Amino acid sequence: MADAAFPTGAAATRIDLLLVAGMVKPGSRVLDVGCGDGALLQILQDDRHVDARGIELSQAGVNQCVARGLSVVQGDADTDLADYGDESFDYVILSQTLQATRRPRVVLESMLRIGRRAIVSFPNFGHWKVRARLALSGRMPVTENLPVSWYETPNIHFCTIRDFIDLCGEIGARIEHGVALNAGGHQVLASLPWSAWNLLGEQAVFVLSRGVPSPVSQPAD
Repeated sequence: MADAAFPTGAAATRIDLLLVAGMVKPGSRVLDVGCGDGALLQILQDDRHVDARGIELSQAGVNQCVARGLSVVQGDADTDLADYGDESFDYVILSQTLQATRRPRVVLESMLRIGRRAIVSFPNFGHWKVRARLALSGRMPVTENLPVSWYETPNIHFCTIRDFIDLCGEIGARIEHGVALNAGGHQVLASLPWSAWNLLGEQAVFVLSRGVPSPVSQPAD
């Protein structure tokens, strides 16, 4: 896996985008699924010098990407990844989009088919603040990482870090690297067990590859 040193370009603003970009080997062929306005693709292109491609559902997002000079097509992650050939890319990235897909398992399986590695980041619905707000208020929480009310959110499949790890096992994905970030954007100690990541991490980033499941070493829960 590439050295996760952070890029230094001026376009880099969100810590999770910096982290994801740092996991990509320079000069790689990359597909960003659900690339939004192209912020991550811009970092990858400028700082990691990759062959950066994107697929985005919204026309507004595609227009923003094209205005940046990025190679992006309009498409739906739930259906259009089937059009890509096996191992077409070195990395396929899904940044903060997994929870908005209709078929997360199928999307992950497609990513692992068309990319040698998949990088996935997502908000963690198991974070202690989410649990507390749900328990104390009896209402779906609105947080910095989940900022939209339940009736307006594009997110349809919330999951926890523990849920994601279990899904990786079900589809035969090897977890090569994982990082959980707290509210300040700092990494939760890697030596802590998954249960602690699930409680303390507001979001997580995982690097996956195909093969017999072999999660990164973790202390017993």
